[in-house]
Amino acid sequence: MRARYAILVPVLAVAVLSLAWHFWPIKHAEPSASASASPSATLDASSATDRTRTSSESAPTNVYAHNLMLRKGPDFRIYVRWLRGQMVRSRRDVNPSFDDPESFSLDVKTGIIRANIGDISNFLNASTITNSPLKNMTLSGDGDQIKLRGTLHKLISLPVELMGTISAVPDNRIQLHVTKLNLLKIPLKGLLGGFNITVSDLFHSQGIPGIQVSGNDIFFDTHKLLPPPHIRGELTSVRVVNPDLEEVYGNAQEAVTRVEQWRNFLRLREGTIDFGKLTMHHVDLIMIDLSNDAWFDLDLNHYQDQLVNGYTRMTPQAGLQIFMPDLDELRRTNKANQNISMEWLKNRNAPPPPEVTSR
Repeated sequence: MRARYAILVPVLAVAVLSLAWHFWPIKHAEPSASASASPSATLDASSATDRTRTSSESAPTNVYAHNLMLRKGPDFRIYVRWLRGQMVRSRRDVNPSFDDPESFSLDVKTGIIRANIGDISNFLNASTITNSPLKNMTLSGDGDQIKLRGTLHKLISLPVELMGTISAVPDNRIQLHVTKLNLLKIPLKGLLGGFNITVSDLFHSQGIPGIQVSGNDIFFDTHKLLPPPHIRGELTSVRVVNPDLEEVYGNAQEAVTRVEQWRNFLRLREGTIDFGKLTMHHVDLIMIDLSNDAWFDLDLNHYQDQLVNGYTRMTPQAGLQIFMPDLDELRRTNKANQNISMEWLKNRNAPPPPEVTSR
């Protein structure tokens, strides 16, 4: 028996090895589709994920605002009755930032925005358009009628009064069609021979970005002319509603009526933004006015002070809710939160700062 088993064992071993050799090419000659595609598929999936992430982070940030008074520099404000649009980065590789109003534009889909006529007059007289021969400008008007007065410097200083109608035209521009031009309160036609003055003499449009003169029409491109952050969109109407100049984008009246009782706020969603030392991806941020004022006063030059003196909550979705006081309230109270000191951190028996526990 032992001799028989000794003979069978080598025979069985040879048979098993033969079978294994026979089936080996079948199993290994053609790797499975999943195995052969795995490295490439992994790289493709990784690249697609990176592209999706990059696309999502560089996508425009959706903007919603209600009763927002946005200070664009020290001497210019806009009053946003309602706005729905996007914060679009000015440069592809630079995130929109509250600290750099030139880093983004507001692309308005629907909105009603006003600017004080006095602010506009002051801005027109500012150093940004010193190339203009027309100085000491003041604006007034009602509805689609507007009046501009100033001093024209040509040979001598001449007081000028211009009257015309304003309307919205394509490419985010306002058209001022001049219907009357007076010099020294005398119709200019009788003096043209002596002074040879035309509408084009009022503005040297070549040296003023955002202003173009064509015949008796003056075109103002508010995207280029006014301080940042720049605003663009489909401008559907423009008129004087004293003491403001009102611009309407899209069909915004229904939204204004619907949100009449809402609190004043600024909400940002999606994309990426910078503010201070922080960068927020997949933005979910809302700034809410703590006051009962008619307008949420947000100053891009001093928004950090408003953040410090407000308070912040994180939502379950990792968004931020920031409750902010008006800038004027900070000036009245002259109160600012202080950093938590290291001495407090080192002493567990010291009570928390009152401004923390009061929230």
